[in-house]
Amino acid sequence: MPKPPAPLRLRLALAALSAGGVIACPTESVWGLSCDPASRRAVQRLLALKGRSPAKGLILVAATEQQLEFLLADLDGPQRDALSAGWPGPNTWLVPHGGRVPAWIHGEHDTVAVRVSAHPVVSALCAAWGGPLVSTSANPAGRRPPRLSFQVRRYFGDRLDYLVPGAVGSSGRPTRIRDLASGQLIRA
Repeated sequence: MPKPPAPLRLRLALAALSAGGVIACPTESVWGLSCDPASRRAVQRLLALKGRSPAKGLILVAATEQQLEFLLADLDGPQRDALSAGWPGPNTWLVPHGGRVPAWIHGEHDTVAVRVSAHPVVSALCAAWGGPLVSTSANPAGRRPPRLSFQVRRYFGDRLDYLVPGAVGSSGRPTRIRDLASGQLIRA
């Protein structure tokens, strides 16, 4: 079972995030890249590292549903129940953003992808950060998502601002993505 980061490691990760950096950390299934979603510069740097189109949008990952409340407040009871049933865990939902997140997060979509993570490293990072972080797999576009830290280093070398030590969870594939309005499975 993965463990949360040591206090010093957590402080180093938070310092990198606060400075507009891009960090790598283990998630439920693969290594991910994270940054401050409010920092356009940090998000643009993350997208450039991956070679990812900004139009695709990014996932916001949180430690608790409360950290995403600004996006969830308008949802009805059954929708909230659907989210709560799969969180925390490897379940990402597309929810309407209603203009409450910047375009560099939602891309060309009317929805934004959100997840409450069960992974102790991601959860500790978001809890210490005090809100959601960007989360995307730590691989260049078109390459296989890494499950080991040495693969992240091979992809990005010293271009990352920090790599939080740890192990990925037991899920062998990236998180499922569902559209909340339709229930449609977007990525299995």
